[in-house]
Amino acid sequence: MSRLSHSEVHMVHRIGWLRAAVLGANDGVVSTASLVVGVAAAGSGRDAILVAGLAGLVAGAMSMAAGEYVSVSSQADSEKADLARETRELHDDPAAELDELTRIYRDRGLDEELARQVATQLTQRDALGAHARDELGISETVAARPVQAAVVSALTFAVGAVVPLIVALLAPDDGITLYVAASTLVALAALGGLGASAGGAGIVKGAARVTFWGALAMAATSVVGSIFGVAA
Repeated sequence: MSRLSHSEVHMVHRIGWLRAAVLGANDGVVSTASLVVGVAAAGSGRDAILVAGLAGLVAGAMSMAAGEYVSVSSQADSEKADLARETRELHDDPAAELDELTRIYRDRGLDEELARQVATQLTQRDALGAHARDELGISETVAARPVQAAVVSALTFAVGAVVPLIVALLAPDDGITLYVAASTLVALAALGGLGASAGGAGIVKGAARVTFWGALAMAATSVVGSIFGVAA
């Protein structure tokens, strides 16, 4: 294969939506399944279990959206403040900013003359972009997108939460806990592997870690439901 036909597929451009999607789906499955298992362990009937699970879906999706929006908005605000400060510094003292950029490239391994040439050329082309990328670590690829994170988190949470609800609806009355727990572990393993694969990481490791924490969460709520259950 010639060098001209060679192409590389990198995963970092997915980081904004991928983190929110994986977190949302996993949280939707784990929290709703844990809620269903806990209520079922307390001896509640199917109707009460489904109502609790549905309420958990709606509340969780809204909570995920709000939490992601606030969190990522704070990151975006910090980025904007840093860029505004950098813009002022470039206007007030461009020579010092050029020296700063030169030092950055020199510290990365370029000799003094080449570092100065690179800094000069990049400053002439896009001074703010060069400082944002190489001094502040801000680039278009990883820039904070609050609305995207909120929407993706809410939707994927709801999709994940539907899984244990469907199982609880279809499972026999005396097997809701077992069926929900088993299907949830399978779903978590699939989600963990999918998220790891999309991010370029190891599938087995990604599946194992989310499955472990999901099992732990369901075990904890099952114990709580069994202890504090009031149904006859």
